Amino acid sequence: MIDLTTTLGDLVTEDPRRARILEQLGLDYCCNGHRTIAEASELKGLDADRVAAAVDLPDPEPAPEWQSLGLTGLADHILDTHHAYLWEELGPLGSLVEKVLAAHGENHPELAALRADYAALANDLAQHLMKEERILFPAIKVTDGTASDGPGCGVDGPIKQMMVEHDLAGGLLEHMRTITDGYAVPDDGCASYRQLMYRLHMLELDLFTHIHKENNVLFPRALAASGLAVG
Repeated sequence: MIDLTTTLGDLVTEDPRRARILEQLGLDYCCNGHRTIAEASELKGLDADRVAAAVDLPDPEPAPEWQSLGLTGLADHILDTHHAYLWEELGPLGSLVEKVLAAHGENHPELAALRADYAALANDLAQHLMKEERILFPAIKVTDGTASDGPGCGVDGPIKQMMVEHDLAGGLLEHMRTITDGYAVPDDGCASYRQLMYRLHMLELDLFTHIHKENNVLFPRALAASGLAVG
């Protein structure tokens, strides 16, 4: 039986298959990955023992390759995988939001709220990615000894700011999921509507994984390498 004091972040780090189970239970393992099974279950009104049983999977999968990377390698992996995806997807997805709103907004007023949420999310993420690429990740590489020139700051302050921004992104994602009824396609939804809901869901899943890797793996390791406490 899994210990109820295990954090959600550690659960997913140990076995990534657990991420989908936690998502189905409505438990946030990325922005709130520091919460234990017991704490998160209580806040959600779930039975902690049942949650632990649900994520107690047989035959754990081998750890993904990115978990064995050093600080610099992990930062580069996040850049090449998640940042690259967001830079490529944010603009076209915004155009698709506008297209679907124009075609279906009269019958689905929630699409106007979705546009506002998505615009805020895309704008926030663009600024967030630049801060990580220009300030935090170079500082992490200096800490790791793989770069000599950095932004002239430590990692503590930037990490705290990035985690605040992760929480804001998580809040927008939660609202987007709520107003779209879990990215459901209405009966009168066209092919573009279906594509929009699918791509928004894929964006959400990628951001969950992205934030998990940073909040629960990269950031604690960077703080530890700097001799700073995690928390």
